[in-house]
Amino acid sequence: MSFRGLTWDHPRGYNALAAAGGTLIAWHKHPLEGFESRSIAEQCAAYDLVVLDHPHVGEAVAAECLIPLESLFAADELAAWGRAAIGPSLASYRYAGRHWALPLDAATQVMAIRRDLAEPVPATWPAVVALAERVPVALSLAGPHAALTFQSICGALADVPARPGDRFVDRALAREAWALMARLTGDTTRAAAAMNPIALLEAMVAGDGPALCPLIYGYVNYAAAGQLRYADAPTAKRIGSTLGGTGIAVSRRAQITPELLDHLRWLLSDDAQRGFIPAHDGQPSLRSAWNDPAVDAAARGFYGATRATIEAALIRPRHDHAIAFQTAASAAIRDGLLRDQTADAVLDTVDAAYSRYHLPGAET
Repeated sequence: MSFRGLTWDHPRGYNALAAAGGTLIAWHKHPLEGFESRSIAEQCAAYDLVVLDHPHVGEAVAAECLIPLESLFAADELAAWGRAAIGPSLASYRYAGRHWALPLDAATQVMAIRRDLAEPVPATWPAVVALAERVPVALSLAGPHAALTFQSICGALADVPARPGDRFVDRALAREAWALMARLTGDTTRAAAAMNPIALLEAMVAGDGPALCPLIYGYVNYAAAGQLRYADAPTAKRIGSTLGGTGIAVSRRAQITPELLDHLRWLLSDDAQRGFIPAHDGQPSLRSAWNDPAVDAAARGFYGATRATIEAALIRPRHDHAIAFQTAASAAIRDGLLRDQTADAVLDTVDAAYSRYHLPGAET
């Protein structure tokens, strides 16, 4: 029996899966924006395996289109993967008391730096603001990233780690984050406002984009090729970064076989994560791979330079309609920054969207 899988069309998301799938899994791909353009239910109706990111989990649970991992794997296996995965990579897929995807790929927002930048790399948000007065610095604002940048800065500024609850964020904290983002919304940020992370990183590589982006999802490929440097996300009271990465979910249309489960186990094995996946342009999810000196050396220090950030990463809202909230909040934040609107006018819109789309207590 063969299976149909859907992943995203970047070498990091496709190459390792396609190389490993053989005759067992035929992997298809869609653009990065495909995560938002078609519902999880539609994807699961056409594919046995779907690569997704954790904000879609609530939508998938509401649509009853995924098989919980507890029905496929033993509790001790899941517990072992949870301990082995870096940061909250597996925990981010736990929702409504069960896990819904295996963390194949781990990523979070980190700092990307052009290799020709002669200035010292800033470690704090005040240092980023100061650097932006001398060199081109851009925020990542396209698509969902305005809201994700905002959440991460709130997390960095918080006395305790900020995680969405019945309100998206405390208003006083939100105003402080807004002021920081407004200071960084200069010509460079405005020129990059429509670029998704890949386009923004490509512009940095080409030399006609920013010299530094303080929060952008890390892609090991650019470090391994010697095109960009990476560093931990800036700090204020703590590191603030919002988890990305992807997981493999099993749709209810799949006819489960031992061969399929063994293949998924192998993808999460130490050998695959430290060897096969990095060798095929992937970005592993196990802590053992991120800690491996050989894996880090092949990536020109990407893993060691950003490991502390992913260990501390925040989880995004995952309730049903979380994507709708993320879209609305991001549009409000991005437009507000580009139009020089006041903080409270924008934050009222964000809070209204959160109230409209969020169910209290839904994040467990």
